[in-house]
Order: sequence, then C-alpha cells, then structure tokens
Amino acid sequence: MCKSKKILILGSGLVTGPIVDYLFKNGFSITVASNIIEDAEKLINNNPKGKAVYFHTDEKEKLQNLIRENDLIVSLLPASFHVIVAKICIEEKKNMVTTSYVSEEMNALKQKAKDADIIILNEVGLDPGIDHMSAMKIIDEIKEKGGNITGFNSCCGGLPAPEHNDNPLGYKFSWSPRGVILAARNSARYLKNGKEINVASKDLFTDCNEIKIDEIGKLEIYPNRDSLPYIRKYSLEGVKDMFRGTLRNTGHCFTWLSLAKLGYFSLEKEYNTENMSFRSFFCKLIDCEENSLFEKIESITGIKEDSETMNKFKWLGLLDNSLIPFKKITPLDLIADSMLKKMSYNEREKDMVVLIHRFDVEFKDHKARYTSTLIDYGNPDGFTSMARTVSIPAAISIKLILENKIKLKGVRIPVHKEIYEPILEELTRDHCIKFKDTIEKI
Repeated sequence: MCKSKKILILGSGLVTGPIVDYLFKNGFSITVASNIIEDAEKLINNNPKGKAVYFHTDEKEKLQNLIRENDLIVSLLPASFHVIVAKICIEEKKNMVTTSYVSEEMNALKQKAKDADIIILNEVGLDPGIDHMSAMKIIDEIKEKGGNITGFNSCCGGLPAPEHNDNPLGYKFSWSPRGVILAARNSARYLKNGKEINVASKDLFTDCNEIKIDEIGKLEIYPNRDSLPYIRKYSLEGVKDMFRGTLRNTGHCFTWLSLAKLGYFSLEKEYNTENMSFRSFFCKLIDCEENSLFEKIESITGIKEDSETMNKFKWLGLLDNSLIPFKKITPLDLIADSMLKKMSYNEREKDMVVLIHRFDVEFKDHKARYTSTLIDYGNPDGFTSMARTVSIPAAISIKLILENKIKLKGVRIPVHKEIYEPILEELTRDHCIKFKDTIEKI
C-alpha cells in the first residue's frame, strides 16, 4: 500500500504547512527535518504519523541516513542544496520532488536518475509549477485544434490582497525575503517580435511595464529570468514572442531599482556593523558623510529628499539612528532583515496570487488570443495563497508518484500530460485553485 510509504520533507519554511497537512490527510507518514526544530514540531503538531528531527545542511551522513530511511524525499531547502540531496537520492534510489528551478547541475543528473529508475521532479510549485502545467494544458489543446501559437506571454506574482495592501512598498513576504531579494539580482532574457532581448541584472527593474486587471487594477511587470529555454520546453518553436514575467504593485520597480543602485542587494562584502546605526551604514555603503547623505542618494538615483521613494526608505528604517542588531552582515541580508520586520503579514491578513497567460494563435481561417487567469486569495483561518499554490501541487505529485501514476523517470518538470493533467484536475476540484479562460478573435 502506498499509504504505508514514508516521506522526508527537508525544510520547514513558510510554504511547508499545506504539504504536511495534505500528506497527513492522505494517510502518509512524514518526517520533517529542519535546523529550526520548533518549526518542524509545530508542523507535525503531535500527529502520530509524524516526526520532527533536527537537521543542519552540514550533516551529510545524517542526510544520507534520513534519505535511506524514507521512500520519497521533498527538498524545500535553499535551491543550492537540491543537487546535494539529488545525488544521494540517486545513490539510494529514492524519488525526489522540489518546487525549485532546474539548475544546470541538476539537469546534468538526468541520465543517472534514469539509470537509478527514479524521478527527480522539479518546478512543481506555483512559479515554477502551476504556470507550466496550466500553460501546457492550453498549448496542447490549441495544437489539437490545429492552431499555431505565435506568441506566449506569462506573468505571476504573490502580493497582499488589495484590502491588506497597506504599507508604502506595496509588498509583503509570504516566502523567504532573502529568496525574493536574491531573485532581484537575476539577469533576464526573452523574445519580442522575433528579437532576443537581454537584460543585465543591474537593469532588471528598468524593463518594467504595466498591466490592468479588472478585479485588481494596475500592476507592474518585469522579466523573470531566462524565458528562451521554455520555447523548447513548451514545444513552441517558431514563436515570435516568449516572455515570462513577475507581477508587483505599482512603484515597486523604481523602488527596488534604487535600492539596487545604492548597493543594498550586494552580497560581495560583509560589513563590520558592531555599534553602527542604520544611517551610518547607509553612508558607508554609498561612501559619503552623514551631512551629505541626501545629496549623495540623489546623485546616484535621482531621488529627492522629500520624495515618495525617500519616504519608503525612511519607513524601512534605513535612515534611523538606531543600532544595527548584527556584528557583521552583508547589505542584502540587512535589507532582508529590515523588510521581514516591516513587511510580514499580520494575523488574519490575506495574500493574493495572480497568474496570467496570454497566447496569440493563428488558425487557418482566423487569429485568436487566449487568456487564462488565476486569482487566488489566502485564508485567514488557514494557509496563505502562496503556501497553498506552491505546496499543494507538489503534494499531489508526491501522492501520484507513490501510487505509481507518474511513471516518468529522470530529471523532469511538469510539462507532460501524465503529470499536469491529474494535478490540475485535483487543484480545481478539491482546492478551488482554478483559472478563468477567455478566447477573443483578433
């Protein structure tokens, strides 16, 4: 019986709750391994089929033993550790699931995973995850009708629900702040009108456009990583447009561009901040005296002392005379800590996930635009929308793998009908995570 199978979940972060809840409800035994044992114990919540164990990523022998003792491994660790876990899974012949992007190092393991007769299923969260699955469903349907897709645009974002969008930055963290800021350091690449567009990491937030959504209003879009590999992954050879983007509230791009210019997203140097104020750190970061701080900020970013963006910096505490509570820290980790303290969800506040696909399609006798939109809200009495939409697709895939309903092997993402069809069906039927689809002739 697959329900007697044992599942190891590595990590206990903000999106882990729904996956544990789902697997318990489906009768599985779960071990949550985390370097914050209190969080792991809270997730298990005294369930007799659960176990919380302390685990640090430096403990390689303990990791091997944990993997050996379980039937399927879920890595919700920082992305840099997935390959370490995957190599042990191959050695121990254990299936593995992650919600993270496939790195080059992970992709290099595809033959070894096949030889071990296991699947390492990646990108089975929200973005990446539901975005792939919902896109492939429509792509396959269009092709079955004889349509030729000439353009694909997709954008996704996790945001505060409009009624709880109440801080100056228009953003709150429903997953790791450090992960969000690290993503702001990425370069990007996409296809527009048949031309390849390359965006350097320093220019990421300059490539910013607006979209209007009836239920929400205006949002900003900026490019999300490298879109071009998805031409092949989605079997869309010949498209003129291929763009994957991130959604944020208006004003986000300029604020984050300014923080990047000022050096707050830097990891290259760790500063000695013992007995240093946030204001003094700001001066040190941009190399100026305190009496010329505002002039130096304006010379770097164009932001004036009485501007809305400067008020955002003040609200974040970057200009405070209070002492930094760390002896040493990088600028990125300092801004992540400051944002986490100021930009977390309070109890009973709702988040929102928005995901929109647009397909430009040519048929023999007409052209059409297909639009598919998901708007999902968190439950104040349950889980955030971000946690649900990231975790539940992964949880469903775990059940399908252990039931031997996903037979594919190797390093995979959920672009195959065998994977996406049952996951999307259950998301719609049982979890109210569903898309509104429209078709218009153009």
